[in-house]
Amino acid sequence: MASGRKTSGARSLRRRSTEAEHRLWHHLRNRQLDGWKFRRQFPIERFFADFVCVDAKLIVELDGGHHALNQLGDEERTRLLISFGYRVIRYWNSDVLTNTESVLDDILAHLEKLK
Repeated sequence: MASGRKTSGARSLRRRSTEAEHRLWHHLRNRQLDGWKFRRQFPIERFFADFVCVDAKLIVELDGGHHALNQLGDEERTRLLISFGYRVIRYWNSDVLTNTESVLDDILAHLEKLK
């Protein structure tokens, strides 16, 4: 994928963010999570990761109901992202919306393990 298409693709995904993505981004942006820098809709090879901490090589993916129907596709995507050297953690949108602090605590725990 050409660089310009990656940028426009990421912009398009950011404009169509879910409520859960907006909420999590509100807490991850500007190094608010213990100083860790995150990027959203970050291109990695042919994929766009929902949130990435490049320094820790940690990807945070949010899944809505449609992901329950595409588990095999998500598993394959996760395997490929791992093969690129990333650790991938996933949360349901509903968990982000109803239990944001626990999700943030869990992300931070993963980051601390990667130091």
